[in-house]
Amino acid sequence: MTLEEKIIYTLNKIRPYIQGDGGDVEFDRIEDDGIVYVKLLGACVGCGLSNVTIKMGVESILMDEIPEVTEVRLQEV
Repeated sequence: MTLEEKIIYTLNKIRPYIQGDGGDVEFDRIEDDGIVYVKLLGACVGCGLSNVTIKMGVESILMDEIPEVTEVRLQEV
């Protein structure tokens, strides 16, 4: 499984929780330094808690499961 496939696989495990709040998460890209860019969609766009969702949710899970991931950043839609 490629690094991108691992990230998408892991995001697919997280996705139902974000969708439960009316939002969604989509993989955008990964940089050579391990920084992953994701897009938040739906109700997450413009939400004041989107940064918390990224850092406390998406980033912590991706970094726990995929050692190559060094950070997760929000790619504006």
